[in-house]
Amino acid sequence: MKKLAIFDFDGTLIDSVDDVVVSFNMALSKYDLPTLTREDYIGYLGGNIDEIVSLVLRDKSTPENIESFKKVYLDFYESSKKEATVPFPQSHDILERLQQNDVSLAINSNRFTYSIELFVSKFFSDIDFIAIEGHEMDFPSKPDPYGLNKIIEKANVGLDEAIYIGDSITDIEVAKNAGIDCVIVRWGYGNEEDWENDYILEAVDDFSQILKYFND
Repeated sequence: MKKLAIFDFDGTLIDSVDDVVVSFNMALSKYDLPTLTREDYIGYLGGNIDEIVSLVLRDKSTPENIESFKKVYLDFYESSKKEATVPFPQSHDILERLQQNDVSLAINSNRFTYSIELFVSKFFSDIDFIAIEGHEMDFPSKPDPYGLNKIIEKANVGLDEAIYIGDSITDIEVAKNAGIDCVIVRWGYGNEEDWENDYILEAVDDFSQILKYFND
């Protein structure tokens, strides 16, 4: 039986792409670069913000351009209302049910930690996460297991007692690198290849399908 549920954030608990694309396109327009569709941006997801910006900039990607563009993008994003960013259906319900069953809950994401905490306070304020490990510039990001390892150590559980729930290949890779089981959700930003990956326990269409891993 699993005792610790670690969740990815964007694409798993939260649908955030549309607000991000708007801010990216505002930054791209400022630099006179081609703008993105929702599908374009989803194809770039997986890494931390520097890696995503590098992909967005394509042949204009240099360390200097990444830093400059990132600042412009973050200014647009952080000043926006982010009204299109909302939890996926059942996100709060499944967290609440797991919490009521004394399952330890945590988040490991490549979104900045402070940004995750803002959305958690808005949408999941009654959920007691034991840890929120987002991207911090001085530490490795997913698929490096740095954040997962910190959470597992804090929870004081065995690797076989932890499970990672995400939506994409990056989540599969970080779970594999940490040596824990992984379940993938189909409603996020992954694809058929991710859903058929040999490493995952399964790809679920409904959040309630993960409850069986926490039953005696």
